[in-house]
Amino acid sequence: MKKYPLLIQYIPKTALWGGTKLHARYQKVAPFEKISETWELSVREQDDCLIRNGEYEGMTLGAYLGDAHKPFPLLIKFIDANDKLSVQVHPDDAYAALDNDLGKTEMWYILEAEEGANLIYGLKEGATAEDFKAAVKAGKIEEVLNHQPVAAGETYFIPAGMVHGIGKGILVAEIQQSSDLTYRVYDYDRRDAAGNLRELHVEKAMDVTRPFTKEDVDAVRFAKGEQGLANCPYFFTDKKAAPFKGETKEYEILLFIAGSGEILFNGERIPVKAGDCCYLPDDMGAYEVIGETDFLFVKEN
Repeated sequence: MKKYPLLIQYIPKTALWGGTKLHARYQKVAPFEKISETWELSVREQDDCLIRNGEYEGMTLGAYLGDAHKPFPLLIKFIDANDKLSVQVHPDDAYAALDNDLGKTEMWYILEAEEGANLIYGLKEGATAEDFKAAVKAGKIEEVLNHQPVAAGETYFIPAGMVHGIGKGILVAEIQQSSDLTYRVYDYDRRDAAGNLRELHVEKAMDVTRPFTKEDVDAVRFAKGEQGLANCPYFFTDKKAAPFKGETKEYEILLFIAGSGEILFNGERIPVKAGDCCYLPDDMGAYEVIGETDFLFVKEN
């Protein structure tokens, strides 16, 4: 297969809590009014992104990769929380195998945060897994949750097993294991357009939730070394800016979050802008990013 920088076509998603920030900031479009997420790079069976440039335009990324990266380990998203998301937790690989999926360790890079915005980020200091179970059973989950104020430019790392939730008014870039397993434990008694409560997974959530200290989080976040925004067992992520020179041996992913520029490769100039996602294949060789643009640089660990 010919190797060159592959621009990837996002897959839009909608949910009760979605909004319009992804359209306003990155010109994302969808057949629905509220965009909750765009899956910028996905190679899941039902959500396999298309290549949108060059010789392989219109081919799925999964078809391009073939068996070389099967199953593909990463999933890249933008998320617009126009309203707060459910209180949720993701399992590790061992527990997720019971549901025929991967576990989910992830990180959030905060792109926008309205005044007063916060995350649910783990349990309150001193709260135990047993405290969490008791609070869930008593209908008092808010009493054991840690609310974390956030601002644009911050990074939050969420290991599998950490209870969490994105708060209202936050736009994030998410780097995660390629998993769609979410155990919702509380959803504020919201109902969908048909009047139905969203499905909860309380028993599974109680099984996998555990407390994390900052040291516990950092032990996973920087398990491969204290470099970048995250250097965990599953991925390395850092924020970069043009001009930038790289050379791919193993594949790399560039998620553009601000500005515009070009990727220079093999005499070609590929325009990029904020909101674009680019997959650089294994052993593609030297490339350069020029212009006025910031991006998240991601690779598999």
